[in-house]
Amino acid sequence: MKKKYNVSFSYADQTIKGKISTVPEENLTLEEVIAFLKNETNLDFEILDNRFIVVRVSDEITEPVKTQRLQEIIVSNYLTKGITQLNDGTTTIKPETFGILPGLIEPDVLQTIQALPGVLSVDETVTNINVRGGTHDQNLFLWDGIKMYQSGHFFGLISAFNPYTTKQVNVAKNGTRAKYGDGISSVIDMQLSDKIDNIFKAGAGFNLINADAYAKIPLSKKTELQLSTRRSITDLVVTPTYDQYFKRIFQDSDLTSTKDDSYSISQNEDFYFYDITAKFLYDITKTDRIRIHFLNVNNNLNYDEQSTINDNNESLNSKLSQQNLATGIIYTRDWNESLSTTTQVYMSNYNLDATNYDILNNQRLIQENEVNDHSVNFDVNYNMNHHLKFNGGYQFSEIGVSNLEDVNNPVFRSYIKEVIRSHAIYAESSLLSNNAKTNLKFGTRVNYHQKFDMFLIEPRLSFSQRFLNAFRFEILGEFKSQTTSQVIDLQNDFLGIEKRRWILSNNTNIPIIKSKQISTGIHYNKNNLLISAEGYIKKVDGITTRSQGFQNQYQFTNAIGSYQIKGIDLLINRQFNNVVSTWIGYTYSKNDYTFDSLNNGESFPNNADIRHAVTLASTYTYNNIKFAMGLNWHSGKPSTTPVSNNEVVDGSINYEDPNSGNLKDYLRADCSVTYQFNVSNNTHATIGASVWNLTNKKNIINTYYTIYTIDNQEVVSKEENESLGITPNVSFRLQF
Repeated sequence: MKKKYNVSFSYADQTIKGKISTVPEENLTLEEVIAFLKNETNLDFEILDNRFIVVRVSDEITEPVKTQRLQEIIVSNYLTKGITQLNDGTTTIKPETFGILPGLIEPDVLQTIQALPGVLSVDETVTNINVRGGTHDQNLFLWDGIKMYQSGHFFGLISAFNPYTTKQVNVAKNGTRAKYGDGISSVIDMQLSDKIDNIFKAGAGFNLINADAYAKIPLSKKTELQLSTRRSITDLVVTPTYDQYFKRIFQDSDLTSTKDDSYSISQNEDFYFYDITAKFLYDITKTDRIRIHFLNVNNNLNYDEQSTINDNNESLNSKLSQQNLATGIIYTRDWNESLSTTTQVYMSNYNLDATNYDILNNQRLIQENEVNDHSVNFDVNYNMNHHLKFNGGYQFSEIGVSNLEDVNNPVFRSYIKEVIRSHAIYAESSLLSNNAKTNLKFGTRVNYHQKFDMFLIEPRLSFSQRFLNAFRFEILGEFKSQTTSQVIDLQNDFLGIEKRRWILSNNTNIPIIKSKQISTGIHYNKNNLLISAEGYIKKVDGITTRSQGFQNQYQFTNAIGSYQIKGIDLLINRQFNNVVSTWIGYTYSKNDYTFDSLNNGESFPNNADIRHAVTLASTYTYNNIKFAMGLNWHSGKPSTTPVSNNEVVDGSINYEDPNSGNLKDYLRADCSVTYQFNVSNNTHATIGASVWNLTNKKNIINTYYTIYTIDNQEVVSKEENESLGITPNVSFRLQF
């Protein structure tokens, strides 16, 4: 119908759940088809104009409805079921209807987005996602509108956000909405269910790493409570999956190092993680709604350091904890069918604490990094008609970041706290043509940073034009900025596990990071064949060497510079009868640093300069069985090697030009399978199995060099970090 009559349907998933219909005859008019569907499904179909149709249950006919223009869907089931591409360049992921991807048996939010063109992680973690060459801290993570500063469990291998309570995830790499500040590389907006449908839902499950449960509980016709919890089982049972995760994350940390024969770290580590979420929904009236949110994400590690000194055994406990606590309240009012306002107040607190004992040197080091983010947002939506929409608002934020270092021998204590208060106003208009072939969004955001008395004007653009029915041309552009970033001072900070700490710009040696990006693309979509090509250029100013994680001659240098990336994303996706989806994606990009005070001012490759990346995958769905298999290949990341036969000069490593070499190419094969079956009329179960790195290929994801002395001679040692080896996982879930 969508293709034949050039119409789009607006409906809630729950509305059409369980509804079936025979196929109407080919020669019917649109009005006749609508009448046929009404009779078949007992649903109400309201034609708003010649383009949009709202679907509701029949008893809603007499109720007043606030109708909103939906974003035009360009590609549904993009790559796999549950992933949709919109005409403003945004990709939407719905975990509830998610299909399957290679290596994944559950809809891990931050693993899933890495299947999108232009998104990858150079070290396989969800806490180091590189979107078009950017660093992880350049991504804005929002959980129901609250900014999050921690995104991973197991220090990066698992998403910190429970997918079973996440309704949808909107991912924007460019041309983002004017209401979004921060996130110069991407916006990853995770949204929980916001509708009270008076239906109880619950589920529980486990895999070889964690167990979880969630529930959607109607309290009355106007109130609902959504709860979820997840906890690792790694401190209760050791699984093959845990063994591989442990080797990967802790391979280059104090936990697995051995100082000498008399000093060792025991393997009786105590590691666990958990997350808890709660959302309370209250529909005060038909036009007034309140939503209250709570989230706690936590990682904890304890382990013993043991030594034998003068025939005496000594043992001390080192520990690391990482937590993001968030809470907020949202009030929404619909003033009439066209005008609505939303007010949000939230607090997001991030804490990273470590206590590290060095027995041989009789030293205790305490490190803390804390972020306190308080924000007030006021948003206005006005729909003039089904074709013209306005959005505007005001945002205030106060972000305080503190860093503590406390050493007992020699006695040293440093505590630094910075605070930035920012005001922002934004306005945006959205135009959709009568035939829905032209979509234009244009907006501007004005930021005022009180501490620096600085205004920043940030225009945003999204333009899409369909032509010849199957083709679409798009232009996306944006100016963005952010005042928060993550830096690495020493590679062994925070036990060498979570080395990065959050800091704030001071507008001197830590500037406000600013970006400019433009992209253009052309897409062909017809007969279940999608061919997409998008070229882009992005320039980011105000980065520091501390934020880039150098492990070469610039490791202890503090310089300010920029990077520029030019690239093209290509994708071919072919689907066969909603059973098989096969795709190949290729990304070419050239990403270069420029620091005026380094390398004689000449550009050199970015640490995340992955020149070529290829993804080849296929999914198969038959009845209740889903299967996926895929290959991921990319060229090796840049590296810097010592000068051959002249490795040490004046007691320091003598390096070649920065990032003048590359690691070996990366290659990984993954597969996964799930099977769903009914346990009873109201309960169904899903079992799954996956294998990550099916061939157990040894991929080197990082290399660095250290210097030590043997027989009064200085020697350079090469250290290598490996990716995950072959990693199996199984899962079992029940849904009620």
